[in-house]
Amino acid sequence: MLLTVAVSLGIGYLGLLVFMYVNQRNMLYFPDTSELSPLQARELDLRHWPSSGRFHGFVAEPNLQQGVRGTVIVFHGNGGAAFHRFFYAKALVKHHFRVLLAEYPGYGGRDGQPAEKALVQDGVTLLELAHAQFGAPLYLWGESLGCGVAAGVVRQTRVPVAGVVLFLPWDTLADVAAAHYPLLPVRWLLRDRYDNVANLRHFKGPVAVLLAGEDEIIPPRHGRHLYEKLMTNKKLWVMQGAGHNSMPMGTDQPWWQEVTDFLTRDSKLSAN
Repeated sequence: MLLTVAVSLGIGYLGLLVFMYVNQRNMLYFPDTSELSPLQARELDLRHWPSSGRFHGFVAEPNLQQGVRGTVIVFHGNGGAAFHRFFYAKALVKHHFRVLLAEYPGYGGRDGQPAEKALVQDGVTLLELAHAQFGAPLYLWGESLGCGVAAGVVRQTRVPVAGVVLFLPWDTLADVAAAHYPLLPVRWLLRDRYDNVANLRHFKGPVAVLLAGEDEIIPPRHGRHLYEKLMTNKKLWVMQGAGHNSMPMGTDQPWWQEVTDFLTRDSKLSAN
């Protein structure tokens, strides 16, 4: 009887491992495949970008006559689509930044399937296009999953990145997955690694890290561990009482000014 129970449990456990391995990307990526028309984009003060060629996301411009502090490329979280993050554009344009809301393969009407390699390579391409069109300085802003994309882009690109914002980041995806699934060998099962510690190890520009004090999806200890490992000019913000999906995002929040001033402390306002 005990042997039968043990065999049944073993078979069930192996079946669970197979299920997790096969379906892990469906558990990690939650794309909204809706396309935004040019008219709908304009209602959000966005334009499809680039204006010709393959679609990569949306752009929002500040008043160019007042100068541009740089271009911020936003890599969004694992759910929804880029246009759902229009609030980044509204906030950062107020602080004289040009904003590119990067869209991922498989999201927002784009072809492809989301995976670490695909998202990072596409991010590198987008950064090269942005550099060719807008020049420096270029800043990367990662939100949750987008922190992994931004860190991967930093490691792979040859385009100079002036600074990075990590909004709700982690150290390695394997560490976060192990915290959620302690009884599974997730370090062996993971196909997408998103090792932010390794990818940012040699980055020398300023890095701003923003954590939710009560983050239930990415426990804040993972973001703190990443912060400790950064070997560069860095600054940490912890939003006490906030959860992963309840960060204070109003455009009047003082942290927007604090973060952007930190990133550009050694730069002068200059039109591009």
